This record gives sequence, C-alpha cells and structure tokens, in this order.
Amino acid sequence: MDEDLISKKELLDLTGISYGQLYRWKRKRLIPEEWFIRRSTFTGQETFFPRDKILARIELIRNMKEDLSLDEIAHRVSPVPDVTLRLLDLEKHHIVTQATVQWCRQACQQEVLTFAEALALSVIDELIRNGAVAWPEADIIWQTLRRHYERFAERAATLVFVRKLGTSTCAIVAARQEGGADIEFEPDAHVVARVDLTAAAEALKLRVLEMGDAS
Repeated sequence: MDEDLISKKELLDLTGISYGQLYRWKRKRLIPEEWFIRRSTFTGQETFFPRDKILARIELIRNMKEDLSLDEIAHRVSPVPDVTLRLLDLEKHHIVTQATVQWCRQACQQEVLTFAEALALSVIDELIRNGAVAWPEADIIWQTLRRHYERFAERAATLVFVRKLGTSTCAIVAARQEGGADIEFEPDAHVVARVDLTAAAEALKLRVLEMGDAS
C-alpha cells in the first residue's frame, strides 16, 4: 500500500518547524519512529514521512503545546488515547451524525465509548454517508475495530470492506516492519471501501482535542 510521502526538507519548509523541533518531538515519542522513512534518492539517502499523517500530527502538537508539556502531549497522542467519549458529545461536535448515534444506541446499547469504539463509529458514519455500506453491515465494522484496532494502532493500517455474492466482511490490513502489506481477493469478491485507519485516528484525535477546548 503506497502512501503519499513528503520529504523532510519540504515538511520543514511547509510547516515552519525547525530540524531541532522535529527531532525533539521524535525523542519524546510525539512522532512515531516508523514515520521516519529512509529512501534512496539521486543525492543519496533522504528522510520522508507519510504526508497526511505527519501534517495532521504537527497540527495536533501545535494545538496542544501552549497548554500542555511535551510529556503530556505524548500521552494524548498515544496510538490509543485513554479517553472516554459520550455519544451526545460526538453528535454535538459533528463527529458523527444523529443517525449514527441512534444506530449505536439501538445496536450497541452504549452511551460512553472508548477511543477505539469512537473510531469505529466515525468510520461507520463516513461509509454510510458516502453510500459504501448499508446499516445492516455497520455491525461488522463495529465488531472488527472495537476488538482488534488496538493491536494495529502503532502500525500503518487500513480497513478493507469486501462483498461477495451478497455476503459482506471486513479486515484490518497492517504494514509489516520489513515492508509489504498488499492483499488480494478472489475474482468474485468486490472491495467496496478502504479506510486509512491511521489517518482516521489522527483526525479523531484532533476533533477530541477541539471538544476539550470547547467544553
């Protein structure tokens, strides 16, 4: 699964952060080690980053660093933040729609969610709104992410939703440390959605931060 990469030089120019800031945030584990990707170029070895993920993370750090220490930020940007989120707040802050909140109340009978469960609900909301999946299929995504997301949270992971002859299923595909994470299905299976879970989690962390600021 190829990602859109940004070079270190372009990142520093685009964001205005310094070399020292970037590597200080790395040492404090605000930016994951695996996001520093070494690639050969015509000028030698250069460092690249997954563009969307690193830009979202830098925005998140900037939003928090005036009020929190680097150690506190590191805790907040953990792959699975130790937070609980109310359905009412997710709807109030437009993270998910009212219809998705109602589905969760009826199907899951929960009013308070973990981060992984809130991520699952936000993914369901997006796929329902863009027409990729239907409500009867939502529970497949809910069960998969709430049970297994934490195992893959520190790796680049994608949710793949598949249908074959009217039967639906989904899987989490995670990149391996040594590289490679392609997945292929038999010809009759149709991939109807792929969701970048790392990017979705980063976006949710930003929204959760905004919720805290607004409260």
